[in-house]
Amino acid sequence: MGNHGSNLDDILAEDMHHWYNKFMRESPSGLITLFELKAILGLKGMSENANSYVEQVFFTFDMDGDGYIDFVEYIAAISLMLKGEINQKLKWYFKLFDQDGNGKIDREELETIFSAVQDITRNRDIDPEEIVALIFERIDVKGEGELTLEEFIEGAKDHEDIMDMLKKMMDLTPVLIIIVEGREG
Repeated sequence: MGNHGSNLDDILAEDMHHWYNKFMRESPSGLITLFELKAILGLKGMSENANSYVEQVFFTFDMDGDGYIDFVEYIAAISLMLKGEINQKLKWYFKLFDQDGNGKIDREELETIFSAVQDITRNRDIDPEEIVALIFERIDVKGEGELTLEEFIEGAKDHEDIMDMLKKMMDLTPVLIIIVEGREG
């Protein structure tokens, strides 16, 4: 896992023409649908939570909400995951976690997403219930049972161990490698 960084840095450094060719090979129409994303990632027979998570990832990357990921959104998504500032990544995580779109995340939303991520990445090093309990214990200082975007960002940045767990849980490097290098990656 640790050696993917330089590989992905090299990939990102490639010229746009090369990136565009890879994108068009995977999606000749120039647009990736949710169905195509699942096919590219080879995701079949997923749990309902994992399926919901992939849909949530798709919709957060579909920045204009047209139901497709175009080349600009594709590059922006990969750049965010690899090179994004911590605030940008935390905002993206929050948007991903806030499944009902109410501007707050609760324990159930977090557990659902973390379980789904584990279904996809097969990384079960951290128990979702434990990390969620820790996040709410440390960050939900008012004890409301839900976190706003501001509480989430500030709380995560104030606790290095939570940041480390989030980075580990939300590591989409294997997914990005499949997208970037093609199905055989």
